[in-house]
Amino acid sequence: MLTTLYLLFNEGYFYASKNIKLNQELCFEAMRLVKLLLDNNSTNLPNVNALLSLMCFHASRFEARMGEEVILYKNQNSDLWNKELIEKGVFYLIKSSEGKNISKYHLESRIAYWHTQQKDSKIKWESILQLYNQLLQINYSPVIALNRTFALAKARGNKIAILEAEKLSANSKLKNNPFYFMLLANLHEENNKEKSKLFLKKALKFAKTDSDKEFISKKLNAI
Repeated sequence: MLTTLYLLFNEGYFYASKNIKLNQELCFEAMRLVKLLLDNNSTNLPNVNALLSLMCFHASRFEARMGEEVILYKNQNSDLWNKELIEKGVFYLIKSSEGKNISKYHLESRIAYWHTQQKDSKIKWESILQLYNQLLQINYSPVIALNRTFALAKARGNKIAILEAEKLSANSKLKNNPFYFMLLANLHEENNKEKSKLFLKKALKFAKTDSDKEFISKKLNAI
């Protein structure tokens, strides 16, 4: 049941139909259903609290994330972050710690919590990196490995992150993934603009939505 609700929220958060990048109705419906589970004593469990915490943290940045196109995390106006939802996320995260087991929802919620902390710092990105390390151990996926590589770059620099990103190229599930090539483009942009442009062109080739294509094209033009 939790997997279904998690996927429902993600479908809203990464809504690809009709080139819309966010469907808040789907997200809030998923949150409502998880809250119903918490209102029942038999299903008010640590991993359920962790899941709602995760959803609250993500939902808190809805307004800052959307404009005429998707706004990247580093460019978001933190004044638009919903402080009430962040506080609720912290509340449910604390409640989730009452159990003995750590689920993927616990780890993802803690990662999402750090993304609600405006100030960039070494401890922030090192904490996110370590959480991704734990998450990969209990729930490996190429996308999680991709996200972990971005955190590695923020915590320890692009050079080591490029080496890790290149290792991921062997994964068949990433060979047509535009976000993989966008990550490589980002990592190379500072020191090798030609290589960055090459990866952006690959990302553009595999992009599925108009908004992704527009974003990548703007990056190419900027370089």
